[in-house]
Amino acid sequence: MIDNAPVKLALAWLIPAVGAALFVTIQSFSYLNAYLGSGGTMPAMTFDSAALWGLSIFYGAWVVPPLLALVVRRATDWAMLVLGGLLFIMSTLAGVFDGLRDGGHLVGLELLAVTLPGAVALLFTWQHIRST
Repeated sequence: MIDNAPVKLALAWLIPAVGAALFVTIQSFSYLNAYLGSGGTMPAMTFDSAALWGLSIFYGAWVVPPLLALVVRRATDWAMLVLGGLLFIMSTLAGVFDGLRDGGHLVGLELLAVTLPGAVALLFTWQHIRST
């Protein structure tokens, strides 16, 4: 019989990854909407190349925990738990901070799209590690 637990675990980690991408997209459009609504009077948010690379690497790292789930080794399970936990915590803190700064609707989106599925994925990962 084929063990599909790694696939379920990978899917559990893909949901907060998609939520993080959705959050940053809506956050960008919310900022753009506020900027255009103010008639361009608020300061424009600019990013240097290092900030753009950092942002790309951070959101790109969300694909690593689902890939680690498919390897099915004890060390990769722990790496998935640690890396996924760090991404979960950093995304939650950054999203709540940005939401408080840019609008309360972003806090709700962060909590629903990233924090809740991330907590479920962490719980699934911990149960998977304890069962093996």
